[in-house]
Amino acid sequence: MILSELVEEFLLYLSAVRGLSENTVIGYRNDLKELQRFLSPTLDINTITKENLLLSIGQLSKEKKAAASVNRFIAAVRTMFSYALKFGYIKKNPALDLKTVKLPKRVPNFMTQAEVQELCSEPENNELLWESRDRALFLMLYSSGCRISEITNLKLDDFMDNYHSAIVTGKGNKQRKVFFAEESRKALAEYLQDRNKLMVEKHITEPTRQVFVNQKGNAMSVGGIRFIISKYSGAKGTNHHVNPHSFRHTFATTMIGNGADVRLVQEMLGHSSISTTQRYTHITTEKLIDIYNKAHPHS
Repeated sequence: MILSELVEEFLLYLSAVRGLSENTVIGYRNDLKELQRFLSPTLDINTITKENLLLSIGQLSKEKKAAASVNRFIAAVRTMFSYALKFGYIKKNPALDLKTVKLPKRVPNFMTQAEVQELCSEPENNELLWESRDRALFLMLYSSGCRISEITNLKLDDFMDNYHSAIVTGKGNKQRKVFFAEESRKALAEYLQDRNKLMVEKHITEPTRQVFVNQKGNAMSVGGIRFIISKYSGAKGTNHHVNPHSFRHTFATTMIGNGADVRLVQEMLGHSSISTTQRYTHITTEKLIDIYNKAHPHS
């Protein structure tokens, strides 16, 4: 079997058998494209050695890829060759002893309360796109801690308790309950009225069940929502660029900073590991130390 054949069969296995999300499979595909770039799509997989894979990893580092990207590549390669060994396509796993690289400690990028307020008010103050939709989008991201993919895939049927909460599907197809504050619920109600009017104006008899739509009435993509956020936080907006994940980081730091139990925040964010959520505890601790050093006369 050649490398390109193994890649395609493995990706089909991830999608059809393991039921991984489309975004996860795309991530695997992109990483395994890199492997084929370094080696060759027509290479016999039984001739691939550990040294070949180490050279590929070295090339990624040479190209100044982020450590997280290198580790994702290593994980994809290891998983694929484990699959190949399991099904008897190879006799020895060349990726078995590949080690991940050390990740630098990174502080999650979060917004201050003033920055959140400014961005959430921007659709009202600056008519860039669709005021009611974009305000609802920002407030719902901030009050729920949803990932951008989760808010993109959110459907009208997912809501519960008169829009106080919803069931979202996160990583690994795991479902969890998220909550929406009163301000975001009001913004959502205004947007849904505009959404219904749009469907009537466009003569759309079977509208999409996804909550957020574009001005043609079609379901929005992750890329479309990224564009909205970049537009309002760019030069024509607040001029303070915000990454979509910043809403999630801000939700977590706000909750923990205001005394919420870290395990409850873990559940609301859908983190599989408590250590991931504990990063936000460290951030709020650093913030307290900074405030103390600035305010205490003996500091």
